[in-house]
Amino acid sequence: MNQLVKGLSILGLSLALPLAAHASEPDLGKGAKVFKKCAACHTLGEGEDNKIGPNLYGMFERPVASAADFNFSDGMTARAAEIGTWTDENLAEYLTKPRDYVPGTNMSFVGLRKEKDRINLIAYLRQETGAPVAEAESDEEQEDEAE
Repeated sequence: MNQLVKGLSILGLSLALPLAAHASEPDLGKGAKVFKKCAACHTLGEGEDNKIGPNLYGMFERPVASAADFNFSDGMTARAAEIGTWTDENLAEYLTKPRDYVPGTNMSFVGLRKEKDRINLIAYLRQETGAPVAEAESDEEQEDEAE
């Protein structure tokens, strides 16, 4: 009986682990749906006009608060040097609750509570704004972190 339980446990883990890894992959279709909340204020395409918010094309390559022809809030301008450029990590933190991350921002969006929504949106933004795809950690880096 004990061998049967061990065998079933191993089988269960072997089935669950690939599913868990797949669950952490971003879904660009879902990211596009989340972006609909952003589209009232932002554009994504190269050369498109700013709206209430800045055009986001190139956002991962340029310094924060530096989009052409856009008047950023004092709060965003003050925090820009500290942020540097947008990364997946700091953008996820900002999108969680923008007014907490950048006090004084003019962005009225309350934020995205669900981590999966933020992951999907950031992957979609990378694709649509000409950014390089964030590199997945190599197996060696993951092993180093596990130790």
